[in-house]
Amino acid sequence: MTRFPYRRFRRIALLAAGCVLLAVSGCGGDSGDEAAGPQAQKQRQGAARGVPQGLPGMPPLLDPNDVYAADRPNMLSPVVKDFPSRVYVPNTESDTVSVIDPRTYKVVETIPVGSQPQHVVPSWDLKTLWVNNDRGHTLTPIDPATGKAGRTVPVHDPYNLYFTPDGKYAVVMASMDRELVFRDAHTMARRKTVPVSCLGVNHADFSPDGRYFIVSCEFSGELLKVDTARMKVIGQQKLPFDGAMPQDVKIASDGKTWYIADMMADGLWVLNGDKFTEPWLMPTGKGAHGLYVSRDSKSMYISNRGEGSISVLDLASRKLVHKWELPEGGSPDMGGVSADGKVLWLSGRYNSEVYAIDTTDGHQIAKIPVGAGPHGLAVYPQPGRYSLGHTGIFR
Repeated sequence: MTRFPYRRFRRIALLAAGCVLLAVSGCGGDSGDEAAGPQAQKQRQGAARGVPQGLPGMPPLLDPNDVYAADRPNMLSPVVKDFPSRVYVPNTESDTVSVIDPRTYKVVETIPVGSQPQHVVPSWDLKTLWVNNDRGHTLTPIDPATGKAGRTVPVHDPYNLYFTPDGKYAVVMASMDRELVFRDAHTMARRKTVPVSCLGVNHADFSPDGRYFIVSCEFSGELLKVDTARMKVIGQQKLPFDGAMPQDVKIASDGKTWYIADMMADGLWVLNGDKFTEPWLMPTGKGAHGLYVSRDSKSMYISNRGEGSISVLDLASRKLVHKWELPEGGSPDMGGVSADGKVLWLSGRYNSEVYAIDTTDGHQIAKIPVGAGPHGLAVYPQPGRYSLGHTGIFR
């Protein structure tokens, strides 16, 4: 596998760029005189072009016109480059995590975890995978270097988990508690609780400057806009569809357009996040659920859980260009894209299976049996400097 040639670069450049190394190295990097790699050069060029620094402490975007510029094929951070490639599948009804070797398409280990694990979430610093045991009210840490689970951490109602772009806080989507809970990103100690009036907070994504994030409320058909630094809800709206049930949230590579999957409206809501005005609906397929951006930042894969298909959206034109049907049907749900960008991995929520799909033509490469109720699987490692959470939102 080709590795991206990261190298150290000078302290003075880091300080000038807002004290950013590779987002995982902090503010005490080596001051050696080695030549900077391509990623470091992009960071310097971005600073020179006056790219907005955004949320204080947040690593600046590599490219102001591409939110996912750090996610190119095999562009692995030094933190993760030696981790074994695995697919971690939380089985909500089996209280386990199935671990798949993507080279053989076989389950190589089954890890017991807490009650009703919903998502496997990479930490901001890329060093830990957190299993969200929602009804067990715990997080189980997995070391991706060894694949071994550590001691559980008590966290109430962790349906989903995100990280602020500055790496300071974890944000727990406490769905049944009707709260957004800001916790220390490392210890998970509670720092601030934000009660919400909507029902079923579940998915989110952050603006390019990190200053706000948008949250979907599954059970009341609403969206929230949250100020990251102030930890405060600054906007709320009801989706214009009777019975709306919003799911995954993902910003387009241009950093301007937001997409929210809706499993009852059978499509994507298209939204201007800055203005937070009423969105419009783009039909994609029955039970639209998960959203994943391709490694070249040009396409978005949409899992249509209710009909066993994947729609492909061209982000530049905002047009659907393909629909890939699973040969035997199924319930494609949550997942991620392989490090090289060639395989889309999705859990089959109601079929106790995982699908590996070729991203060049959409054919199903493999169907792997796992535990009951597979949900938010994580492909790991993936390219990127840091994680914003969920099953892997990397920038």
